[in-house]
Amino acid sequence: MHDLRALRADPDGFDADLKRRGEPAVAQALLLLDHDRRAAETALQELQARRKQISREIGAMRKSGADSSALEAEVASAKGRMEELQTRADDLDGQIRGTLERLPNRLDASVPEGADENANVEVHQNGTPREFAFAPREHFELGEALGMMDFETASRLSGARFVVLRGQLARLERALGQFMLDLHTGENGYEETAVPVLVNNEAMYGTDKLPKFADQSFRTEDGRWLIPTAEVPLTASVAGQILPGTMLPRRLVALSSCFRSEAGAAGRDTRGMLRQHQFQKVEMVSITTPEESDAEHERMTRCAEMVLEKLGIPYRRMLLCAGDTGFGAAKTFDLEAWLPGQKAWREISSCSTTRDFQARRMNARYRTAEGKPAFVHTLNGSGLAVGRTLIAVMENYQDADGSITVPDVLRPYMGGIEVIRAA
Repeated sequence: MHDLRALRADPDGFDADLKRRGEPAVAQALLLLDHDRRAAETALQELQARRKQISREIGAMRKSGADSSALEAEVASAKGRMEELQTRADDLDGQIRGTLERLPNRLDASVPEGADENANVEVHQNGTPREFAFAPREHFELGEALGMMDFETASRLSGARFVVLRGQLARLERALGQFMLDLHTGENGYEETAVPVLVNNEAMYGTDKLPKFADQSFRTEDGRWLIPTAEVPLTASVAGQILPGTMLPRRLVALSSCFRSEAGAAGRDTRGMLRQHQFQKVEMVSITTPEESDAEHERMTRCAEMVLEKLGIPYRRMLLCAGDTGFGAAKTFDLEAWLPGQKAWREISSCSTTRDFQARRMNARYRTAEGKPAFVHTLNGSGLAVGRTLIAVMENYQDADGSITVPDVLRPYMGGIEVIRAA
Protein backbone atom coordinates (compact mmCIF):
# COMPACT_ATOMS: atom_id res chain seq x y z
CA MET A 1 0.00 0.00 0.00
CA HIS A 2 1.20 3.47 -0.81
CA ASP A 3 1.53 6.49 1.45
CA LEU A 4 -1.03 9.00 0.20
CA ARG A 5 0.93 11.82 1.83
CA ALA A 6 3.93 10.96 -0.34
CA LEU A 7 1.72 11.08 -3.43
CA ARG A 8 0.38 14.51 -2.42
CA ALA A 9 3.93 15.78 -1.89
CA ASP A 10 5.25 14.54 -5.26
CA PRO A 11 2.51 13.47 -7.70
CA ASP A 12 4.80 13.75 -10.73
CA GLY A 13 7.42 11.53 -9.09
CA PHE A 14 4.72 8.99 -8.19
CA ASP A 15 3.54 8.81 -11.80
CA ALA A 16 7.11 8.63 -13.07
CA ASP A 17 7.71 5.55 -10.90
CA LEU A 18 4.56 3.92 -12.25
CA LYS A 19 5.64 4.70 -15.81
CA ARG A 20 8.87 2.74 -15.22
CA ARG A 21 6.69 -0.33 -14.69
CA GLY A 22 4.52 0.40 -17.72
CA GLU A 23 1.61 1.62 -15.58
CA PRO A 24 -0.56 4.63 -16.50
CA ALA A 25 -0.51 7.86 -14.52
CA VAL A 26 -3.01 7.98 -11.65
CA ALA A 27 -1.83 10.79 -9.38
CA GLN A 28 -4.18 13.52 -10.57
CA ALA A 29 -7.23 11.25 -10.47
CA LEU A 30 -6.32 10.14 -6.95
CA LEU A 31 -5.68 13.69 -5.81
CA LEU A 32 -9.11 14.74 -7.07
CA LEU A 33 -10.75 11.88 -5.16
CA ASP A 34 -8.67 12.80 -2.12
CA HIS A 35 -9.73 16.46 -2.40
CA ASP A 36 -13.40 15.52 -2.56
CA ARG A 37 -13.08 13.11 0.35
CA ARG A 38 -11.35 15.69 2.53
CA ALA A 39 -14.00 18.25 1.61
CA ALA A 40 -16.74 15.82 2.64
CA GLU A 41 -14.94 15.06 5.90
CA THR A 42 -14.48 18.77 6.64
CA ALA A 43 -18.15 19.49 5.97
CA LEU A 44 -19.08 16.55 8.20
CA GLN A 45 -16.90 17.84 11.04
CA GLU A 46 -18.43 21.30 10.72
CA LEU A 47 -21.94 19.86 10.88
CA GLN A 48 -21.02 17.74 13.88
CA ALA A 49 -19.70 20.82 15.67
CA ARG A 50 -22.81 22.82 14.70
CA ARG A 51 -25.08 20.00 15.92
CA LYS A 52 -23.36 19.94 19.30
CA GLN A 53 -23.72 23.70 19.61
CA ILE A 54 -27.42 23.54 18.68
CA SER A 55 -28.00 20.74 21.18
CA ARG A 56 -26.60 22.93 23.94
CA GLU A 57 -28.81 25.82 22.82
CA ILE A 58 -31.90 23.59 22.76
CA GLY A 59 -31.15 22.46 26.30
CA ALA A 60 -30.87 26.04 27.49
CA MET A 61 -34.08 27.05 25.71
CA ARG A 62 -36.04 24.16 27.20
CA LYS A 63 -34.91 25.12 30.68
CA SER A 64 -36.11 28.67 30.13
CA GLY A 65 -39.37 27.52 28.51
CA ALA A 66 -38.53 29.07 25.13
CA ASP A 67 -39.67 27.52 21.83
CA SER A 68 -36.86 25.35 20.43
CA SER A 69 -38.78 23.76 17.54
CA ALA A 70 -36.82 25.63 14.84
CA LEU A 71 -33.50 24.45 16.25
CA GLU A 72 -34.84 20.91 16.63
CA ALA A 73 -35.78 20.92 12.94
CA GLU A 74 -32.26 22.07 12.10
CA VAL A 75 -30.80 19.17 14.13
CA ALA A 76 -33.01 16.69 12.29
CA SER A 77 -31.97 18.14 8.95
CA ALA A 78 -28.30 18.07 9.99
CA LYS A 79 -28.56 14.40 10.90
CA GLY A 80 -29.67 13.46 7.39
CA ARG A 81 -26.97 15.62 5.81
CA MET A 82 -24.31 14.09 8.11
CA GLU A 83 -25.32 10.60 7.01
CA GLU A 84 -25.01 11.67 3.37
CA LEU A 85 -21.56 13.17 3.97
CA GLN A 86 -20.36 10.10 5.85
CA THR A 87 -21.54 7.84 3.03
CA ARG A 88 -19.84 10.13 0.51
CA ALA A 89 -16.55 10.15 2.44
CA ASP A 90 -16.62 6.36 2.89
CA ASP A 91 -17.33 5.83 -0.82
CA LEU A 92 -14.47 8.10 -1.87
CA ASP A 93 -12.15 6.45 0.63
CA GLY A 94 -13.06 3.07 -0.84
CA GLN A 95 -12.31 4.32 -4.36
CA ILE A 96 -8.92 5.64 -3.25
CA ARG A 97 -8.04 2.47 -1.40
CA GLY A 98 -9.27 0.29 -4.26
CA THR A 99 -6.94 2.12 -6.65
CA LEU A 100 -3.93 2.20 -4.32
CA GLU A 101 -4.10 -1.50 -3.44
CA ARG A 102 -3.82 -2.44 -7.12
CA LEU A 103 -0.76 -0.28 -7.77
CA PRO A 104 2.71 -1.89 -7.60
CA ASN A 105 5.40 -0.74 -5.19
CA ARG A 106 7.64 2.17 -6.07
CA LEU A 107 10.98 1.03 -7.43
CA ASP A 108 14.36 1.74 -5.91
CA ALA A 109 16.42 4.21 -7.94
CA SER A 110 19.05 1.53 -8.62
CA VAL A 111 16.58 -0.73 -10.48
CA PRO A 112 17.54 -0.67 -14.18
CA GLU A 113 15.10 0.27 -16.92
CA GLY A 114 13.66 -2.47 -19.08
CA ALA A 115 10.44 -4.21 -20.02
CA ASP A 116 11.23 -7.84 -19.26
CA GLU A 117 13.85 -10.36 -18.09
CA ASN A 118 16.04 -9.59 -21.10
CA ALA A 119 16.95 -6.27 -19.47
CA ASN A 120 18.00 -7.78 -16.12
CA VAL A 121 21.60 -6.98 -15.14
CA GLU A 122 24.15 -9.54 -14.00
CA VAL A 123 25.78 -8.39 -10.76
CA HIS A 124 28.26 -11.23 -10.45
CA GLN A 125 28.80 -14.90 -11.24
CA ASN A 126 30.14 -17.53 -8.89
CA GLY A 127 31.61 -20.80 -10.13
CA THR A 128 32.29 -22.07 -13.61
CA PRO A 129 29.89 -24.43 -15.38
CA ARG A 130 31.30 -27.94 -15.48
CA GLU A 131 32.55 -29.34 -18.77
CA PHE A 132 31.14 -32.80 -19.36
CA ALA A 133 32.81 -35.57 -21.32
CA PHE A 134 29.31 -36.67 -22.33
CA ALA A 135 26.05 -34.97 -23.27
CA PRO A 136 24.44 -33.99 -19.95
CA ARG A 137 20.81 -34.96 -19.53
CA GLU A 138 17.96 -32.99 -18.02
CA HIS A 139 16.74 -33.84 -14.54
CA PHE A 140 13.56 -35.61 -15.63
CA GLU A 141 15.54 -37.86 -17.98
CA LEU A 142 17.88 -38.76 -15.12
CA GLY A 143 15.09 -39.20 -12.58
CA GLU A 144 12.93 -41.39 -14.78
CA ALA A 145 15.90 -43.56 -15.80
CA LEU A 146 16.69 -44.05 -12.09
CA GLY A 147 13.09 -45.09 -11.48
CA MET A 148 12.79 -42.45 -8.75
CA MET A 149 10.90 -39.61 -10.49
CA ASP A 150 7.36 -40.57 -11.47
CA PHE A 151 5.28 -38.07 -13.40
CA GLU A 152 2.82 -40.64 -14.74
CA THR A 153 1.58 -41.70 -11.32
CA ALA A 154 1.42 -38.08 -10.17
CA SER A 155 -0.67 -37.22 -13.22
CA ARG A 156 -3.13 -40.01 -12.44
CA LEU A 157 -3.35 -38.82 -8.85
CA SER A 158 -3.48 -35.07 -9.33
CA GLY A 159 -3.14 -34.01 -12.96
CA ALA A 160 -0.36 -32.09 -14.68
CA ARG A 161 2.48 -30.27 -12.86
CA PHE A 162 2.90 -32.76 -10.03
CA VAL A 163 5.56 -35.38 -9.34
CA VAL A 164 6.08 -38.43 -7.15
CA LEU A 165 9.66 -38.84 -5.89
CA ARG A 166 10.82 -42.22 -4.67
CA GLY A 167 13.70 -43.78 -2.82
CA GLN A 168 16.96 -41.91 -2.69
CA LEU A 169 15.71 -38.96 -4.74
CA ALA A 170 12.92 -38.43 -2.21
CA ARG A 171 15.55 -38.60 0.50
CA LEU A 172 17.77 -36.16 -1.40
CA GLU A 173 14.94 -33.63 -1.55
CA ARG A 174 14.39 -34.03 2.21
CA ALA A 175 18.15 -33.71 2.79
CA LEU A 176 18.27 -30.44 0.88
CA GLY A 177 15.50 -28.90 2.98
CA GLN A 178 17.14 -29.99 6.23
CA PHE A 179 20.54 -28.76 5.10
CA MET A 180 19.14 -25.33 4.20
CA LEU A 181 17.31 -24.99 7.52
CA ASP A 182 20.41 -26.01 9.48
CA LEU A 183 22.52 -23.47 7.58
CA HIS A 184 20.11 -20.58 8.02
CA THR A 185 19.46 -21.27 11.70
CA GLY A 186 22.96 -22.35 12.68
CA GLU A 187 25.07 -19.86 10.72
CA ASN A 188 22.77 -17.13 9.41
CA GLY A 189 20.80 -16.22 12.53
CA TYR A 190 17.29 -17.09 11.37
CA GLU A 191 14.69 -18.52 13.75
CA GLU A 192 13.13 -21.75 12.47
CA THR A 193 9.37 -21.45 12.29
CA ALA A 194 6.70 -24.01 11.40
CA VAL A 195 3.76 -22.23 9.76
CA PRO A 196 0.23 -23.09 8.60
CA VAL A 197 -0.18 -23.67 4.87
CA LEU A 198 -3.76 -22.39 5.04
CA VAL A 199 -4.24 -18.67 5.68
CA ASN A 200 -7.09 -16.15 5.65
CA ASN A 201 -7.81 -13.20 3.37
CA GLU A 202 -6.11 -10.74 5.72
CA ALA A 203 -2.79 -12.59 5.60
CA MET A 204 -2.86 -12.77 1.80
CA TYR A 205 -3.90 -9.12 1.45
CA GLY A 206 -1.28 -7.88 3.89
CA THR A 207 1.51 -9.57 1.94
CA ASP A 208 0.23 -8.09 -1.37
CA LYS A 209 -1.07 -11.39 -2.80
CA LEU A 210 -4.65 -10.10 -2.89
CA PRO A 211 -6.42 -8.86 -4.84
CA LYS A 212 -3.78 -8.81 -7.60
CA PHE A 213 -2.82 -12.50 -7.59
CA ALA A 214 -6.02 -14.28 -6.57
CA ASP A 215 -6.01 -16.26 -9.83
CA GLN A 216 -2.52 -17.58 -9.12
CA SER A 217 -3.43 -19.16 -5.78
CA PHE A 218 -5.64 -22.04 -4.68
CA ARG A 219 -8.64 -21.30 -2.45
CA THR A 220 -10.51 -23.76 -0.28
CA GLU A 221 -14.29 -24.00 -0.08
CA ASP A 222 -14.29 -22.36 3.36
CA GLY A 223 -12.57 -19.25 1.97
CA ARG A 224 -9.00 -19.86 3.10
CA TRP A 225 -5.95 -19.91 0.83
CA LEU A 226 -3.17 -22.43 0.29
CA ILE A 227 0.01 -20.42 0.69
CA PRO A 228 2.01 -19.63 -2.47
CA THR A 229 5.07 -19.24 -0.22
CA ALA A 230 5.82 -19.23 3.50
CA GLU A 231 6.47 -15.50 3.08
CA VAL A 232 2.74 -15.04 3.66
CA PRO A 233 2.38 -16.51 7.18
CA LEU A 234 5.89 -15.47 8.26
CA THR A 235 5.43 -11.83 7.31
CA ALA A 236 1.79 -11.65 8.37
CA SER A 237 2.76 -12.95 11.83
CA VAL A 238 3.57 -9.34 12.80
CA ALA A 239 0.42 -7.81 11.30
CA GLY A 240 -1.30 -5.29 13.53
CA GLN A 241 1.57 -5.20 16.03
CA ILE A 242 3.86 -2.48 17.33
CA LEU A 243 7.17 -4.26 17.89
CA PRO A 244 9.82 -3.03 20.32
CA GLY A 245 12.59 -1.49 18.25
CA THR A 246 15.11 -3.47 20.30
CA MET A 247 13.88 -6.78 18.84
CA LEU A 248 14.66 -5.76 15.26
CA PRO A 249 15.82 -7.11 12.95
CA ARG A 250 13.66 -10.18 13.34
CA ARG A 251 14.73 -13.01 11.04
CA LEU A 252 12.45 -16.00 10.42
CA VAL A 253 12.85 -19.09 8.22
CA ALA A 254 10.45 -21.89 7.33
CA LEU A 255 10.42 -25.00 5.19
CA SER A 256 6.93 -25.49 3.82
CA SER A 257 4.88 -26.87 1.01
CA CYS A 258 3.86 -24.13 -1.41
CA PHE A 259 0.97 -24.09 -3.87
CA ARG A 260 0.55 -22.09 -7.07
CA SER A 261 -1.99 -22.40 -9.82
CA GLU A 262 0.59 -21.26 -12.40
CA ALA A 263 -2.09 -19.24 -14.17
CA GLY A 264 -0.68 -17.89 -17.41
CA ALA A 265 2.12 -20.47 -17.48
CA ALA A 266 0.54 -22.73 -20.10
CA GLY A 267 3.21 -24.17 -22.37
CA ARG A 268 6.09 -23.10 -20.11
CA ASP A 269 8.35 -25.76 -18.57
CA THR A 270 5.77 -28.49 -19.03
CA ARG A 271 8.38 -31.25 -18.73
CA GLY A 272 9.88 -32.04 -15.36
CA MET A 273 9.81 -30.38 -11.94
CA LEU A 274 10.74 -26.81 -12.76
CA ARG A 275 7.20 -25.38 -12.61
CA GLN A 276 4.89 -27.29 -10.27
CA HIS A 277 1.55 -26.68 -8.59
CA GLN A 278 3.00 -28.03 -5.31
CA PHE A 279 6.62 -27.73 -4.20
CA GLN A 280 8.87 -27.38 -1.17
CA LYS A 281 10.67 -24.14 -0.41
CA VAL A 282 12.78 -22.72 2.38
CA GLU A 283 11.70 -19.12 2.85
CA MET A 284 13.54 -16.36 4.71
CA VAL A 285 11.73 -13.28 6.03
CA SER A 286 13.25 -10.25 7.76
CA ILE A 287 11.39 -7.56 9.69
CA THR A 288 13.61 -4.53 10.21
CA THR A 289 13.84 -0.76 10.41
CA PRO A 290 13.93 1.58 7.39
CA GLU A 291 17.54 2.49 8.18
CA GLU A 292 18.70 -1.13 8.03
CA SER A 293 16.58 -2.56 5.22
CA ASP A 294 19.07 -2.05 2.37
CA ALA A 295 21.85 -3.76 4.33
CA GLU A 296 19.41 -6.53 5.30
CA HIS A 297 18.58 -7.07 1.63
CA GLU A 298 22.23 -7.65 0.82
CA ARG A 299 22.65 -9.88 3.85
CA MET A 300 19.62 -12.01 2.94
CA THR A 301 20.83 -12.44 -0.63
CA ARG A 302 24.23 -13.55 0.64
CA CYS A 303 22.52 -16.13 2.88
CA ALA A 304 20.83 -17.60 -0.19
CA GLU A 305 24.09 -17.54 -2.15
CA MET A 306 25.82 -19.48 0.63
CA VAL A 307 23.54 -22.45 0.00
CA LEU A 308 24.62 -22.66 -3.63
CA GLU A 309 28.27 -22.12 -2.77
CA LYS A 310 28.28 -24.92 -0.21
CA LEU A 311 26.56 -27.20 -2.72
CA GLY A 312 29.12 -26.27 -5.36
CA ILE A 313 26.51 -25.16 -7.91
CA PRO A 314 27.49 -22.34 -10.32
CA TYR A 315 25.16 -19.37 -10.08
CA ARG A 316 24.84 -15.75 -10.99
CA ARG A 317 23.14 -12.86 -9.21
CA MET A 318 20.80 -10.78 -11.33
CA LEU A 319 19.37 -7.35 -10.51
CA LEU A 320 15.87 -7.36 -11.95
CA CYS A 321 14.84 -4.53 -14.23
CA ALA A 322 11.74 -2.38 -13.77
CA GLY A 323 9.50 -4.53 -15.95
CA ASP A 324 10.53 -7.80 -14.29
CA THR A 325 10.40 -6.67 -10.65
CA GLY A 326 7.49 -8.18 -8.76
CA PHE A 327 4.37 -6.25 -7.77
CA GLY A 328 5.26 -5.80 -4.08
CA ALA A 329 9.03 -5.42 -4.44
CA ALA A 330 11.02 -2.20 -4.52
CA LYS A 331 14.12 -4.11 -5.58
CA THR A 332 14.87 -7.77 -6.27
CA PHE A 333 17.95 -9.90 -6.72
CA ASP A 334 17.39 -13.23 -8.47
CA LEU A 335 19.87 -16.07 -8.13
CA GLU A 336 20.08 -18.23 -11.22
CA ALA A 337 21.66 -21.67 -11.09
CA TRP A 338 23.37 -23.23 -14.08
CA LEU A 339 21.47 -26.25 -15.40
CA PRO A 340 23.75 -28.17 -17.78
CA GLY A 341 20.92 -30.37 -19.06
CA GLN A 342 19.08 -27.26 -20.27
CA LYS A 343 22.29 -25.38 -21.00
CA ALA A 344 20.71 -22.39 -19.31
CA TRP A 345 20.67 -20.27 -16.17
CA ARG A 346 17.39 -20.71 -14.29
CA GLU A 347 16.00 -18.85 -11.30
CA ILE A 348 16.42 -20.68 -8.01
CA SER A 349 15.90 -17.80 -5.56
CA SER A 350 14.40 -14.32 -5.43
CA CYS A 351 15.33 -11.95 -2.60
CA SER A 352 13.24 -8.80 -2.40
CA THR A 353 12.82 -5.75 -0.22
CA THR A 354 9.27 -4.39 -0.10
CA ARG A 355 10.25 -1.42 2.11
CA ASP A 356 7.06 -0.38 3.99
CA PHE A 357 4.68 -1.50 1.19
CA GLN A 358 3.48 -4.64 2.99
CA ALA A 359 3.71 -3.06 6.43
CA ARG A 360 1.20 -0.37 5.47
CA ARG A 361 -1.23 -2.98 4.16
CA MET A 362 -1.09 -5.00 7.40
CA ASN A 363 -0.36 -2.14 9.82
CA ALA A 364 2.91 -3.62 11.13
CA ARG A 365 4.93 -1.09 13.09
CA TYR A 366 7.78 -0.74 15.57
CA ARG A 367 8.55 1.78 18.27
CA THR A 368 11.43 4.08 17.42
CA ALA A 369 14.11 5.22 19.87
CA GLU A 370 11.99 8.35 20.39
CA GLY A 371 9.04 6.16 21.37
CA LYS A 372 7.00 6.88 18.25
CA PRO A 373 5.38 4.10 16.17
CA ALA A 374 6.66 3.78 12.59
CA PHE A 375 6.14 1.24 9.85
CA VAL A 376 8.63 -1.62 9.68
CA HIS A 377 10.33 -2.71 6.47
CA THR A 378 9.79 -6.30 5.33
CA LEU A 379 12.00 -8.49 3.16
CA ASN A 380 11.60 -12.00 1.79
CA GLY A 381 13.81 -14.45 -0.05
CA SER A 382 14.02 -18.07 -1.12
CA GLY A 383 16.71 -19.88 0.70
CA LEU A 384 16.19 -21.89 -1.59
CA ALA A 385 13.41 -23.43 -3.67
CA VAL A 386 14.03 -27.07 -2.74
CA GLY A 387 12.69 -28.70 -5.89
CA ARG A 388 14.72 -26.44 -8.16
CA THR A 389 17.79 -27.05 -6.05
CA LEU A 390 17.21 -30.79 -6.45
CA ILE A 391 17.14 -30.22 -10.22
CA ALA A 392 20.41 -28.26 -10.04
CA VAL A 393 22.13 -30.95 -7.94
CA MET A 394 20.97 -33.74 -10.25
CA GLU A 395 22.10 -32.02 -13.42
CA ASN A 396 25.40 -30.66 -12.12
CA TYR A 397 26.40 -33.87 -10.30
CA GLN A 398 25.27 -36.39 -12.92
CA ASP A 399 27.64 -39.11 -14.09
CA ALA A 400 28.01 -40.70 -17.49
CA ASP A 401 26.17 -43.86 -16.37
CA GLY A 402 23.15 -41.86 -15.20
CA SER A 403 24.02 -42.00 -11.52
CA ILE A 404 24.18 -38.86 -9.37
CA THR A 405 27.05 -38.06 -7.03
CA VAL A 406 25.83 -36.67 -3.71
CA PRO A 407 27.51 -33.34 -2.79
CA ASP A 408 29.76 -33.63 0.26
CA VAL A 409 27.63 -31.34 2.45
CA LEU A 410 24.55 -33.51 1.91
CA ARG A 411 26.11 -36.88 2.70
CA PRO A 412 25.51 -36.65 6.46
CA TYR A 413 21.81 -36.11 5.67
CA MET A 414 21.83 -39.08 3.29
CA GLY A 415 23.16 -41.62 5.77
CA GLY A 416 26.57 -41.54 4.13
CA ILE A 417 25.31 -42.36 0.62
CA GLU A 418 27.83 -41.01 -1.90
CA VAL A 419 26.21 -41.95 -5.19
CA ILE A 420 22.55 -42.41 -6.15
CA ARG A 421 22.14 -45.30 -8.55
CA ALA A 422 19.23 -47.17 -10.07
CA ALA A 423 17.96 -49.90 -7.77
